[in-house]
Amino acid sequence: MSEGGPKLFTNKPKKAQVKQYQQQHPSPPPPPSMATSASSQNPTPPPPPQPPKESFARRYRFLWPLLLTVNFAVGAYLFTRTKQKDSSIEGGEVPDAPPSPISTTAPAATSVIEKPVPLPPLVEPIKVREPIPENQQRELFKWILEEKRKVKPKDAEEKKRIDEEKAILKQFLRAKSIPSL
Repeated sequence: MSEGGPKLFTNKPKKAQVKQYQQQHPSPPPPPSMATSASSQNPTPPPPPQPPKESFARRYRFLWPLLLTVNFAVGAYLFTRTKQKDSSIEGGEVPDAPPSPISTTAPAATSVIEKPVPLPPLVEPIKVREPIPENQQRELFKWILEEKRKVKPKDAEEKKRIDEEKAILKQFLRAKSIPSL
């Protein structure tokens, strides 16, 4: 049974034991044809097979703690960064906005503390522009109509929508006065 195949060990030999065995028996094993004749003369067992190569995870086991620590640190950094952003939004802090005065309209007899209402971001006032002259509006509508004619519709629904828009533009161009928007 022991001839022809590797010997299976119930207990795997340690590296130190394998090295010690190799130092005691430096001669290489004889070829299989000579092994049968030599086994009857010399009862020493063949040397144990070389241990298999260690797995990737075991070879680089010193890197695992480092990898886990770096991963944890990056995760904690991202978590705290998003927490800070969320708290500033929920807290009503608006960046680059001056603090607004808090007005209390409750009577002095009640001790109700009002929380400041978060203000919407400041919006620039709408600038009223001069109305566009009617002749420029007509030229603009003509140009838009020409562009609508150049468009190639992809399906029937888009063609219908473009046709409706062209009909509206034609009505504006045919009218004596263009309505102001």
